[in-house]
Amino acid sequence: QWLPYDFPGSVRRFFAHYRPCAGVLIEREVWPNLLAAARRQGVPMMLASARFSESALRTSLKAGSVMREAYRSFKLIYAQSLADAQRLELAGAQGVRVSGNLKFDVVLPQDKIARGRGFASDLGRRVVVIASTRETEHVDFIDAIAHYLRREREHGSELHSPVLFVVIPRHPERFEEAADYLNQLGLRSVRRSELLEQGDTSTSAIQACREVDVLLGDTLGEMHWYYGLARVAIVAGSFQPLGGQNFIEACAVGVPVIVGPHTHNFAQAMQDAMQAGAAIRAGTPALALQQALELVDDPARHHKMADAGLHWVQMHEGAVQRVLSGLAQIRD
Repeated sequence: QWLPYDFPGSVRRFFAHYRPCAGVLIEREVWPNLLAAARRQGVPMMLASARFSESALRTSLKAGSVMREAYRSFKLIYAQSLADAQRLELAGAQGVRVSGNLKFDVVLPQDKIARGRGFASDLGRRVVVIASTRETEHVDFIDAIAHYLRREREHGSELHSPVLFVVIPRHPERFEEAADYLNQLGLRSVRRSELLEQGDTSTSAIQACREVDVLLGDTLGEMHWYYGLARVAIVAGSFQPLGGQNFIEACAVGVPVIVGPHTHNFAQAMQDAMQAGAAIRAGTPALALQQALELVDDPARHHKMADAGLHWVQMHEGAVQRVLSGLAQIRD
């Protein structure tokens, strides 16, 4: 059931109807009226996988006693990192522990990953996936792809090193925009939805991908198929000041990751992944594409980054179990 808007009457009726025995909020979903109602009803509340940036701390402090009381209302808080925990305490939180990021405990759909890998094997092309483009990022990446292909054709080398680019807008309303722009630049493309109509593993679907420059990811719920397909993943949402998208899943699949300069939604995880050698940063879409193409042509470096990503994710697993243990404590 969706939570109600954070109005006193709405949350009061919500508690009266559902009568929860405990509540868990995630990351930054801190609702003052909800927490006040929980406190009056004696319902223990937890904040899990909490992230709290410097700007969030400044905003909270400016809000004064309202947010300070909200953070004090939690019986237990599990922060993603020590820095998050310290900032939460400055905002008024008590009983803050560090659990890590829940996203490390992702349960991978192995069947989708296997299908993606099988498709890539049958395809016989190296694949660069550009995942979760937001706003107009797809335009910049398509421009970069067009520039690369034009240069390859001028040098007559496209047949010797075929790369399939996969562009996946995060939001469905961008699918048509991306398709129109690909056509406008004269790039050969096919949609993932068209492949599914032909049969996911059919000879015609594979042949269609052999004859195009770009596969447009216009489906939902298939990111693990795309990562199974990928030789390298560029995770977008980070090439404009949008905070970045979840790149941990790509690492968990064993795919080297490239991100842009704006990753504040995953600041600690990104820093750790780069230190572990699982991910690298590029300043622009064009530079990200260049780094991806260098990686697909460097098997030793590719293998090293892929292994680093798998190991890094495994080292950070366990946040869910820590949160479940904490939930049992506050309910006792």
